[in-house]
Amino acid sequence: MSHDRRGADVMDEITILTPHDLYLFNEGSHFRLYDKLGAHPMQSAGVDGTYFAVWAPNAEQVSVIGAFNDWKADRHPLRPREQSGIWEGFIPGIGKGALYKFHIRSRFHGYRIDKTDPFALFNEIPPKTASIVWDCDYDWQDGDWMRGRHRRNALDAPMAVYEMHVGSWKRVPEDGYRSLSYRELAETLPSYLQETGFTHVEFLPVMDHPFFGSWGYQTTGYFAPSGYYGTPQDLMYLIDQLHRHGIGVILDWVPSHFPTDAHGLGYFDGTHLFEHADPQQGFHPEWNTFIFNYGRNEVRSFLISSALFWLEKYHVDGIRVDAVASMLYLDYSRKAGEWIPNQYGGRENLDAIAFLRRFNEEVYKQFPDVQTIAEESTAWPMVSKPTYLGGLGFGLKWDMGWMHDTLSYMSQDPYFRKYHHNKLTFRMLYAFHENFVLPLSHDEVVYGKGSLLGKMPGDEWQKFANLRLLFGYMYAQAAKKLLFMGGEIGQGREWAHDHSVEWDLLQYPFHSSLQRWVADLNRVYRAEPALYQRDLDPAGFEWIDCNDAESSVISLLRTGASTDDLLLIVCNFTPVPRPNYRLGAPRGGFWQELLNSDATLYGGSGWGNLGGVEAVPIPLHGRSHSITVTLPPLAALFFKSRGAH
Repeated sequence: MSHDRRGADVMDEITILTPHDLYLFNEGSHFRLYDKLGAHPMQSAGVDGTYFAVWAPNAEQVSVIGAFNDWKADRHPLRPREQSGIWEGFIPGIGKGALYKFHIRSRFHGYRIDKTDPFALFNEIPPKTASIVWDCDYDWQDGDWMRGRHRRNALDAPMAVYEMHVGSWKRVPEDGYRSLSYRELAETLPSYLQETGFTHVEFLPVMDHPFFGSWGYQTTGYFAPSGYYGTPQDLMYLIDQLHRHGIGVILDWVPSHFPTDAHGLGYFDGTHLFEHADPQQGFHPEWNTFIFNYGRNEVRSFLISSALFWLEKYHVDGIRVDAVASMLYLDYSRKAGEWIPNQYGGRENLDAIAFLRRFNEEVYKQFPDVQTIAEESTAWPMVSKPTYLGGLGFGLKWDMGWMHDTLSYMSQDPYFRKYHHNKLTFRMLYAFHENFVLPLSHDEVVYGKGSLLGKMPGDEWQKFANLRLLFGYMYAQAAKKLLFMGGEIGQGREWAHDHSVEWDLLQYPFHSSLQRWVADLNRVYRAEPALYQRDLDPAGFEWIDCNDAESSVISLLRTGASTDDLLLIVCNFTPVPRPNYRLGAPRGGFWQELLNSDATLYGGSGWGNLGGVEAVPIPLHGRSHSITVTLPPLAALFFKSRGAH
């Protein structure tokens, strides 16, 4: 036991770090660092206290400061552990709930700073920046979900993701318009997602972030959920409740950059420890943030440990990696002369590529029943293909091209849509190159872009008809689905993080009817294997007619693993009803009208086909049979083959 000059005790002989831990950490392959670094309340030799460990290889001295020692830097010094760069020590009498920071005195430039613990499990609510001694103890009740989630998360299972920002989904007007807590969300969100039929929820980053307006994308606490909404156990309870209601949970995760706040990771020990030292590699000019040094072994251990932490300790079912393109390209958001080529003279970030591959390999090795999802906006090849084939190893990738083309098309006056018909059909040239998610995400309803409803042309009736049609067209495509909160009710204004979703709009029929349409789309989507089972198989999708640009009509077939699972979908992108519209059909018998977005139930005009149509043996569009249907204005129709083949 050592004593500093003020007499406070640090029990140096206590450690939880083995030599093997140190070797793996410095090698870049220790992926459960959260069990070793940070603050761990424990009992040793009958003494209660907390073991602290932090990586600061260029420090001259590191000490723990907190309310327990009046924030004095000389009271509880840590000791360096061999040549690992880790400082550690056990301090008696400190338990769960204690506030603390690491005071770091660097060997360089006389730099001294108080830092939040990079491995903290819980932190104070900003603008306060102290870490809190905590644990991850929780009595999970989601055993049924965890045992069966390999089926729910499989690539041949339905995946309809509700993307949301925890702080602005619902607010409490009678209490200062505050956000709901994790516990309050647990009382309402699971049942809402059940009612609307979504299979998964994706949270914008819940990791600790100092600026609320960053929506979580400026992460400082890679192991700590935001205290804005409650404790770590409160978030666990929310996830537990979602699982018990059959809802999967995806977390946004940001390994691409981190903020420059002084208490955070930047310039941690008086050197550029987590970030590249050269600003042409280590500073993001567009976001004014630091960029991780993916070539540093300990940084890879830190980041991959963060991903596995949320999967293990919080039972999450997927990790969506933000801004992957910014990681892959050295010249991302940089002008000529502002970036450093790789060793071969190229613009590819070889260290980031290796990191992403290792991240995906480790996730799927440890948790084969989850998914990783890339937000990647370029034509980088094989993002969602296995690393052994040369891919990046993600399970899924957002189809940003589909999103841009489709919203561009839908914003056109229907009269001019025939001149942009290829925006509807182009996707099928690449649709099976990756495992895609079709995203109508938060990024499309911010920064002056308006709401989804606001993008639609025409009067009020036409706007809602167009939005129902957009959703119907999305669900017809071969890919997983994602919709940002508010879209399902036709929110009028664009999303603002300091406001709630406009739930009061549900008193108006157009909005409540749109919500019913989304719920029924999800219901049919989940019930019909043809709509999800072969999302990754070109044999699961066929055009019937993709060339009727003059009428702005497309028609297609979706098939499941069984030949009995066969759906015919037709979309009319003009406000002109088209009675007696003939389509080729692959078989005879009755074709039941499963869904019609123009039904009065959804706020439509009521054009339809009286429950279905009978196919006749008149060949058309290369098919043996054909059907004659009424195409309602601005509508999507889903037909299911019944009866004779």
